[in-house]
Amino acid sequence: MNDIICPNCKKTFKVDEAGFADILKQVRDHQFEEELANRLALADKEKKNAIQLAEANLKNALQKEFADREKQLTEQQANSHARLAKKIAQKEAELAEMKSKIENAETQKKYEVSEAIKNVEKERDTLANNLKIKETEKQLLEKSIREQFNNKLSVKDETIKMKDDEIARLKDFKQKLSTKMVGETLEQHCESEFNKLRATAFQNAYFEKDNDAKQGSKGDFIYRETDNEGNEIISIMFEMKNENDETSTKKRNEDFFKKLDKDRTDKNCEYAVLVSLLEAENEFYNTGIVDVSHKYEKMYVVRPQFFIPIITLLRNAAMNSLKYKQELNIMRNQNIDITKFEEKIDAFRKGFAYNYDLASRKFKTAIDEIDKTINHLNKTKEALLSSENNLRLANNKADDLTIKKLTYGNPTMKAKFDDLNQ
Repeated sequence: MNDIICPNCKKTFKVDEAGFADILKQVRDHQFEEELANRLALADKEKKNAIQLAEANLKNALQKEFADREKQLTEQQANSHARLAKKIAQKEAELAEMKSKIENAETQKKYEVSEAIKNVEKERDTLANNLKIKETEKQLLEKSIREQFNNKLSVKDETIKMKDDEIARLKDFKQKLSTKMVGETLEQHCESEFNKLRATAFQNAYFEKDNDAKQGSKGDFIYRETDNEGNEIISIMFEMKNENDETSTKKRNEDFFKKLDKDRTDKNCEYAVLVSLLEAENEFYNTGIVDVSHKYEKMYVVRPQFFIPIITLLRNAAMNSLKYKQELNIMRNQNIDITKFEEKIDAFRKGFAYNYDLASRKFKTAIDEIDKTINHLNKTKEALLSSENNLRLANNKADDLTIKKLTYGNPTMKAKFDDLNQ
């Protein structure tokens, strides 16, 4: 027999071994159930706290990482756009400045060319007016001489005397000329006359025999003169015809005009001059320098005594137009400079277009890479969200955990819990 004291009333009970064992079993079963219930509750609470803490930590970590990624992406996009916008703005400013310079240069060149043309036209008009004035004076002088001559014709004796004097003068001139040219041809005479003045009056002149017969014919002499810069001032093709140069078909000066004009054209000469002793009695050719440009362009017929004067006259006229030739040459060179400048600008435009296209393609590549990064981050975000969903499902499963589900298929634990429920 065992004595048991009640903890409440302090009375002593006598319990046999079977009763004591039964009481002890009840106590142990009750303690086990209480301890099991406490532990299950504690485990459930710890599980919930762990899950909540893990969710909170994971969410904070994901939100921080996502925020950092978005911040980096935003900074990269802002920096890339800013750099590209700055470069594009610089290039556009350079292009605008270059276009402005081109327009200003073109405007200045056009103005200068226009002013030069105006000056040339003004001087041309002045010369034309002076020429008209000279022509008028010439006509008035001819009219005056003709009137005087007509008045003299009214007096028969004076007319006869004038004719006799003129015939005597011509005969005397012809006699002197023939005497002077004894032993020398007309060509040699003209060459000798020119060489007398070559060193003083014609230092930059070329006066030589025409020996080039590639075109089938040739003239007698070619005269060319240039300035110090090599610009041609004047060029003349000369043909000399003495009295003994007559043939059965060619006896007049006019018979030689066609060949002389062909020789002038073939040798690229500006003027053609026939120095002739043919038609000695022809008053038309005895007047001095005869202009026959109404038949052939820029052609003259002179007697030998007017050989040097015709060169001087044509040369002086050419010297007056040399200034205009030089100005036209300057304008031509300026046009060439403008063309070269435009070619350089065109090359710059093409190079700039190429670089702009390359930068544009680089910019597109950068944008594509940014889009790829965004896609990658979106995939990461989706994966994190999927992980969060899985945690939510796990939490739901933990919340759905019951004693019934835990003891399903486990008879021992089921019996224990059934006893507790009873």
